[in-house]
Amino acid sequence: MQDLLSALVAKAEAELPTLAARPEFEAAKARYVGPNGELTALMKQMGAVPKDQRPAMGKLINEAKARLQAQLDAALARLEAAELAAQLGPAIDPSLPSPDPLPGTGHPLTLVREEMCRILRKVGFTVVEGPEVETEYYCFDALNTPADHPARDAQDTFYFPEAARFGNVAKKSAAEKYLLRTHTSSVQIRTMLKGEPPIRIVSPGRVYRRDTTDATHSANFHQLECLYVDKNVTVRDLKALLDYIFASLLGKDTKTRFRPHYFGYTEPSFEVDLSARHLPKVNKEWIEIGGCGMVDPTVFSAVGYDPEVWSGYAFGMGLERLAMLLYGIDDIRYFYQNDVRFLRQFA
Repeated sequence: MQDLLSALVAKAEAELPTLAARPEFEAAKARYVGPNGELTALMKQMGAVPKDQRPAMGKLINEAKARLQAQLDAALARLEAAELAAQLGPAIDPSLPSPDPLPGTGHPLTLVREEMCRILRKVGFTVVEGPEVETEYYCFDALNTPADHPARDAQDTFYFPEAARFGNVAKKSAAEKYLLRTHTSSVQIRTMLKGEPPIRIVSPGRVYRRDTTDATHSANFHQLECLYVDKNVTVRDLKALLDYIFASLLGKDTKTRFRPHYFGYTEPSFEVDLSARHLPKVNKEWIEIGGCGMVDPTVFSAVGYDPEVWSGYAFGMGLERLAMLLYGIDDIRYFYQNDVRFLRQFA
């Protein structure tokens, strides 16, 4: 038995380093340690070994098995390394000049975000950002969104497991859940809790919602929201700012209009439509572009502001929607594919 085991190990040590492909390796593995393999056949002979010799024989079999397994592991690692090298191709010399002489380009979403922030800075807005991982208080409760609201359902919002912990995002209560923010309005709450009005901020950022991806929808997209809080702020001020923004971004021929709507954190609330038929691929007279309204007094009370003294407006829109309108893009998925042919169009 000992001689047979030694011969089997020697045979494997001679054969396995010569294997050149994964199918050859799998066939050799089956011959040695498979259900019908040579080592398995020797192990089945243990029943014929006298009892007093079985401990020693079992030790020899285990040693042979360990040596075979080490040889198999080494052969597999060598084949995997060869497969990876074949996929990577020849080594790259980093000292050589780049074969691509073209400079990098800005992503269209970045270009639109920076342009929107530049336009708003000119009229006194400050850019403020917040965490993408939020709690229910900042994302829903403080924004007058009740616990039974459909937007808080797990079918619409990405919640983290209850055991998840994020040290940089504090909860207001132990019962709260962590989630991926569904809008950047949470930044407005965080800003108002930090200080007294007047406040004039713009909060761009990535947001998340459970949505089926298609040409116009994505579970991960970008929003830009504005908040202005001061004394005697009116809907007229809101309309004037939106007119200024879209005229600056899309051209002087752009027009805006309000349609009554409902949002839990603004009252009155409106959908914002714009007319930009002078732009490419715009075939409709009016296009919905975002939502807006006067901040609901309940929201002011939640952050400690006196709604009898302060008033304000808020509005938000998707950056992807703006970029698609501005550049004539007809599929939102282009933004996330990292296709150089697409990105170089925005040099």
